Amino acid sequence: MRTTNPALSDKVFDREINAARTSGAGGRIARPPVDDQVSPWTPPPSADTMTMGGTISATAVLMVLLLAAGVVGWFQVKPSPEGVQFPGWILATTLVALGIAILTIFKPKLARFTAPVYALVEGLLLGAISHLYNIRFDGIVVQAVGLTVGVFVLLLGLYATRVVKVTDKLRTGIMVATGAVFLVYMVSLVARLFGANLPFIHDTGPIGILFSLAVVVIASMNLLLDFDFIEKGVNKGAPKYMEWYGAFGLMVTLVWLYLELLRLLSKLRSR
Repeated sequence: MRTTNPALSDKVFDREINAARTSGAGGRIARPPVDDQVSPWTPPPSADTMTMGGTISATAVLMVLLLAAGVVGWFQVKPSPEGVQFPGWILATTLVALGIAILTIFKPKLARFTAPVYALVEGLLLGAISHLYNIRFDGIVVQAVGLTVGVFVLLLGLYATRVVKVTDKLRTGIMVATGAVFLVYMVSLVARLFGANLPFIHDTGPIGILFSLAVVVIASMNLLLDFDFIEKGVNKGAPKYMEWYGAFGLMVTLVWLYLELLRLLSKLRSR
């Protein structure tokens, strides 16, 4: 079963584990796969395998880089009496971020190098976008950041204590819901290219707000899948570099959640 986050999937982890075990460098991986229910919160016997602590550390590094670059991106947006001066590098930076993300997904071994670069590039974009929102809705960025952190901590606690268990049924439901959101966004993008629009996506009325709220819930639930697949990677003895890859995938979900929260809050404050 695959996760909705393309970076964190059984296929990717199994491929990298098998490659590590059959390569000369990967021969140092001492642990065989173990049952998914075994706790990964204790260090494995081999220093060359993925650990939960290492993944957490890598995630922390990426988030610091993301925030630092976000500050730089924030100050690139210049409000003035004539309007807002938006940086011309936004489109190019978006394409660069997309390219780095695709490279990381296809080449997980490069994650320890590409994930930090992606965090910096994505941070520039988020900083600029966040400043645009904040110019129109003062204080909205602080609210969105606080909610993102709150949702992350809440779901991590629920997952770690097994209050919420990621079953096949739950995983399938989240996958289907995420696929539906992706399809709606793609249809909206194509429609806008032809001058049309899907009003319920951007509408500030009850339907538009309910749509954004649903997307926020779906993005939040994807965090559970990310936690689950990182844990499985640890339990299966994934190679050490997969810590950075797991951190990269988790950051992708957090960025999506933050942007959706910005969208939802902006709709609520536009009423």
